[in-house]
Amino acid sequence: MIKAERQQLIISHISKDQKVLLGDLSTLLNVSEDTVRRDIKELSDQGLLKAVRGGAILNSPIPLHFRDREHYDVSHKKIIAEKALDFIKDGQVVLFDAGTSALAVATHLPKERRITVITNSFPVASVLEDHPNAEVIFIGGRLNKTAFSTFGHEVVQTLNNIRPDICFLGICSIDINLGVTGKDYEDAQVKRKMVENAKQVIALSTLEKMGTAEHYHICGIEAIDIIITDADPQHEELARFTEIGIKMV
Repeated sequence: MIKAERQQLIISHISKDQKVLLGDLSTLLNVSEDTVRRDIKELSDQGLLKAVRGGAILNSPIPLHFRDREHYDVSHKKIIAEKALDFIKDGQVVLFDAGTSALAVATHLPKERRITVITNSFPVASVLEDHPNAEVIFIGGRLNKTAFSTFGHEVVQTLNNIRPDICFLGICSIDINLGVTGKDYEDAQVKRKMVENAKQVIALSTLEKMGTAEHYHICGIEAIDIIITDADPQHEELARFTEIGIKMV
């Protein structure tokens, strides 16, 4: 079997099972683990999967630019947003990151809810500008034109002085072993500080992002208190998260 055929089979296998192991692929393809490891590295360098110890897992399926993400999987984000509203109480200080799932929560925030919203997301600030009872604190900094958010030293320094009740963390990729990861280095730095300072971290993730990984580490899985998904909490794909003590909603 030539290399191109092997690599196509690896991609097909990981697309179906979300992950692949070196030993399994070695047997399946009838080649050495070293050959499989080289194939996985090439595919990882091309951005087609994420090489990890002992094998590989899927990259996140979501697009990078905000304009593309804004219209991606809208109905599932609405499900997540409606579930998330149950955790927002009057008087809370709530931190919204720049993810489109967090934006969906802000968009559906009831008009009677009295909270303080802190965000580095221009779209979140925009949808709440006419909200009658939500005080909005916008974190200034350098403009990330891909994410429509602010980033940099000023943002991190501001977050150092904030202890929000809740952080709504939009997820790009989340994995039991690799934790939460993202596609953008600067965005990952901001999200990491948000997680560190929040009393409760609620991750917002569609099912397809579970068991995937990207290049930039945000936090370990143990930093997440609750994961809200578009799926039934009893879904078999979510059992591994429940087993380590994370509440699934």
